[in-house]
Amino acid sequence: MYTEICDFARSLGCEAVENEPMKKHISFKLGGNARAFIEPDSEESLLKILKKCRELSLHYAVIGNGSNLLVADEGFEGVVIHLGNAFGEIRLLAEDVIYCQAGASLMKVCNFALEHSLTGLEFAYGIPGSAGGAAFMNAGAYGGEMKDVLQKCTHIDNDLQPGELSEAALELSYRHSAYCDNGAVITGLFLKLQKGKKAQIKAKMEELYGKRKAKQPLEYPSAGSTFKRPEGYFAGKLIEDAGFKGARVGGAAVSEKHAGFVVNLGGATCADVLALCDKIHKEILEKDGVSLEREVKILK
Repeated sequence: MYTEICDFARSLGCEAVENEPMKKHISFKLGGNARAFIEPDSEESLLKILKKCRELSLHYAVIGNGSNLLVADEGFEGVVIHLGNAFGEIRLLAEDVIYCQAGASLMKVCNFALEHSLTGLEFAYGIPGSAGGAAFMNAGAYGGEMKDVLQKCTHIDNDLQPGELSEAALELSYRHSAYCDNGAVITGLFLKLQKGKKAQIKAKMEELYGKRKAKQPLEYPSAGSTFKRPEGYFAGKLIEDAGFKGARVGGAAVSEKHAGFVVNLGGATCADVLALCDKIHKEILEKDGVSLEREVKILK
């Protein structure tokens, strides 16, 4: 079946391989292989591949930059559909509206906004994910969130029909959107920004990126903030106060720079990361009565 889906994807002009190491495609740089790995070259081919997966009863997952993912050590028994460079279009629709495809790098979208003197997206500069992933999880930092700028998303819904969601129907809240629940695949975003002064936008982006470099362990593979922020608390402070800075399980460790990050020091397994997260969760629950929820998703 996996050979069949790969052959089908290639017949459409798409890249497709079997038994692809997923550590090459996620920011944590760990995990096993995907039985098939396909990169659609258009929305038309994406739809055809999704339909073929359904026809063959193959489990599938659609990913972007893999910046908020863990992959099980035993791999993914299914088809990973990667929205990459072929889904990276960014264009100006109006003087203050940017359209980008879901596979566009969020950094590139930020730079595009800067080039056109559009403000509102500075908070996202330095977030390593794709635009689609940012919309999916309502990514945010430094007081800004995607919900502040996201006007509309286009998608292929769970019935494999094209559609869109806008404004309240996006259900954007902390690290959540309607797409977390509805099974649809985001294909494009419409971002409503404001005209601003390029020098001021650039200065703000550089300021926030400087804070990231100073406070976050960007030198190690990770998935960014490992846990969601519990209401009334900061996950990183709870973890640090519990004495977990530097704590290790195998090759996974709590960052010495920022306790909210679990990092791969080299050779970490998915099991290492999960064991460390479970240890932290148990200790914080017992010590502080707070149940930390993992922000990072598991592909398994």
